Amino acid sequence: MTKKSFILLLVLSLAFAACGGSAEEETVEEPAVVEEAETLDAPATTVAETLDKITFGFIPSAEQADLQDNIKPLMKVLTDGLGIEVEGFVTSDFSGLLVAMGSGQADIGAFNTLGYVNALNVFPTRIEAIAKVVRYGSGSYHANFWTTDASVCDSPPVIGAFENIDGVPTLILGSETESPDVKALQVGWTFGDDGKIPEVRNIDGVDVTVSPGYACEADLNVLRGEKVLFVEEGSTSGYLYPSLQLKNMGIDYKSDITQVFAGSHDGVISGLYNGDAKFGVTYDDARRTLRKTNPDVGEKVIAIGISAEIPNDVVAVRSDLPEDIKSKIYQILSDYMATDEGAAVMDEIYGWTDVVPADNSEFDVVKQAAEEFGLYDD
Repeated sequence: MTKKSFILLLVLSLAFAACGGSAEEETVEEPAVVEEAETLDAPATTVAETLDKITFGFIPSAEQADLQDNIKPLMKVLTDGLGIEVEGFVTSDFSGLLVAMGSGQADIGAFNTLGYVNALNVFPTRIEAIAKVVRYGSGSYHANFWTTDASVCDSPPVIGAFENIDGVPTLILGSETESPDVKALQVGWTFGDDGKIPEVRNIDGVDVTVSPGYACEADLNVLRGEKVLFVEEGSTSGYLYPSLQLKNMGIDYKSDITQVFAGSHDGVISGLYNGDAKFGVTYDDARRTLRKTNPDVGEKVIAIGISAEIPNDVVAVRSDLPEDIKSKIYQILSDYMATDEGAAVMDEIYGWTDVVPADNSEFDVVKQAAEEFGLYDD
């Protein structure tokens, strides 16, 4: 995203929805910092002398209303730990968080990697990462290609998932009793005393075993001429990486397929499950949200491939926040995820299980992908 395009985005999207935790929608006043492009690179100089509230923004990886409810326990923990009210909100789209952070309407942001790279491109001195997320022991994840049409598979779908072995997407087998040995926690599994065990959920008063995730090997050329569900253009795994992968295969991601944007990863999986399309892309394993109401989603929505490794999400703050506040935010997040309550809450939010200090060089690979994709072309 160029600075010029950001100004246009800001003008068009200042009504980014969903500030606040109530059911009422709030509008956001236009900030004064965007009158000229030259001001975007300037260091922020507007820290309040006394912080009486901190605002934490989240991208709509899940359905917006659900995510707004899911973040409430975390906001309370941060409020108690900092001694300052922390208010959380979910932006209406992925670009909304960049707008909010850059214009000073959010102090903390839970960014997808591309969103953070875009934010640094526009606001190199105003935003900094304090943490990179860990999911189930891994610092990276993938884009996942999905289908509901088993006829495109080279062989019948099996319980399993994909992992990159020496850079090659490889199908790793599991079974009814053993999870495939891959980085992402797969649908149909939870953690027991002795490791991963089949997940049983109570749905409408009945204990139901969640179907383990199915996968098959397939040539991604089967996407040609088909409708494909994407998340949105600001998504790393739900747009950038899979589109670039198709481009490098010689598949024009705009003319050779029909793009449909679902707005969230959950929306893609729901659309596939409900028959809106036969193909889609999300992070791995986005089927885990829908399994709460549709325990057969792992069998119906089938993995057919993955992208290259993507660095995990980022927790970023305004650079002008006091250093002790930045340190406390990191420590509170780390400590909270180590508790049973925190593990459950963060799993519901984004599947985060831990945080580690962020190193901006880790995100260069995403910037390179964005540049190769032409995202920053004038």
